[in-house]
Amino acid sequence: MIIKKLKYLINSELIGKTFLRINSLLEKRKLKKRQKTKKDKLFGPPVYSSSEMKRLMSQHYLRGAYTTKKVAWVTSGGPVEHLLALDYHLFYPENHAALCGARKLSTELIEDSEDFSYSQDICSYVKINFGGVLKNRDPIARIPRPDLILTCNNICQTVLYWYRVIADIYKIPIIVIDAPFVYDSVRNHQREYVKKQLSGAIEVMERIAGKNLSEKKLSEVMHYSKEAVSLWLKILMTARHKPSPITAFDTFIHMGPIVNLRGEKSTVQYYRQLLAELEYRTRNNIGAIQNEEIRLLWDNLPIWFMLREISTSLAGKNTNIIAATFSYAWGELAPLMDESRPIDSIADIYLQVLLNRSTFSKLETFKKLIRELDIDGIILHSNRSCKPYSLGQIDQRNRVASDLNIPAFLIEADQADSRDFNFNQANMRLEAFIEEIKERKWKRTAQ
Repeated sequence: MIIKKLKYLINSELIGKTFLRINSLLEKRKLKKRQKTKKDKLFGPPVYSSSEMKRLMSQHYLRGAYTTKKVAWVTSGGPVEHLLALDYHLFYPENHAALCGARKLSTELIEDSEDFSYSQDICSYVKINFGGVLKNRDPIARIPRPDLILTCNNICQTVLYWYRVIADIYKIPIIVIDAPFVYDSVRNHQREYVKKQLSGAIEVMERIAGKNLSEKKLSEVMHYSKEAVSLWLKILMTARHKPSPITAFDTFIHMGPIVNLRGEKSTVQYYRQLLAELEYRTRNNIGAIQNEEIRLLWDNLPIWFMLREISTSLAGKNTNIIAATFSYAWGELAPLMDESRPIDSIADIYLQVLLNRSTFSKLETFKKLIRELDIDGIILHSNRSCKPYSLGQIDQRNRVASDLNIPAFLIEADQADSRDFNFNQANMRLEAFIEEIKERKWKRTAQ
């Protein structure tokens, strides 16, 4: 254990931290230089805070590689505040899978898992994780071995089967929080049911951590968690301004800390910095793209391996996807967080995540964002991997068109598996969709 702690101090806290700070400064200079010399004038200035975000996330993965703490693997919809208060290091396989997709490293891992007879129809995030675990390959960073698994079925049922496999491979305990589906509003018996499970989960967390939960520490984590989520919502709402200082593609990247580091002081500090930069951009009418004419909303997870290609194609058409239901889902429940009643508020929050509510509720989210952000059209990503998120999209597309006279475009793809996606075909259809929106806007102006 002493040797392990020394490795952590040297590799993570001394050498690693110093290297990452230097790299962050070089990255910021690179961003400024790119803006001065780049030939592509479709975009506005880059978000300079992104260099700090990369440092923060890299440091998180570096600490995980050498950590001496207990490690918990968690799903993105799982309640993590108690784990943080007990000083666990948290690892999100979904975030790691998204990084692999964004860096175009996912295909080989997916094929590795299929070598073990896992079906092509299984979620690509699952197969990326299985491929890495079963072939002992970590293309992004060394993945810490888990001591505990925490999952919640409020995002999908797949995570239950996924994490049971992982728990079996590593022979470790698994905590499953069963979240009843919310059709309209949370019932008291649903809240009590989740609270009872949380109480039982805390006992397991404490036993594995070898310590008791401190109410003071939990309150502190809840405070930072609420502040981070509130700041994230303010960041997303800067898109109200015309031109928007941010794109949905920016939010997909910058949501890393709100997913992985929610409840930590460093996340609050970072989002304050990002918000200040975006507010400066709004005051000075600095847009994320040049000549913003059309403002779109994105539904579902991003197509990670095509972020740059899609954003560049749309920017060339004076079109900005300014918001996404996926990134908005991490901010919309901020008002429910209450550090004075942690168990009750955690139960309310994790019961009401976007995918644990009805398709009608999601439609209302569409309408809210369309009105608040002055949206001209919607792109709905029919995601082969995330069937719960894609459920009802055709009906929602039709309802938005009929109720608000907003055109919607359905694109079929996968969040991280690039093998069945043809960008040229999708781009041709996108061009036709943009032309339809332009024609509608021209007719309204002419009237």
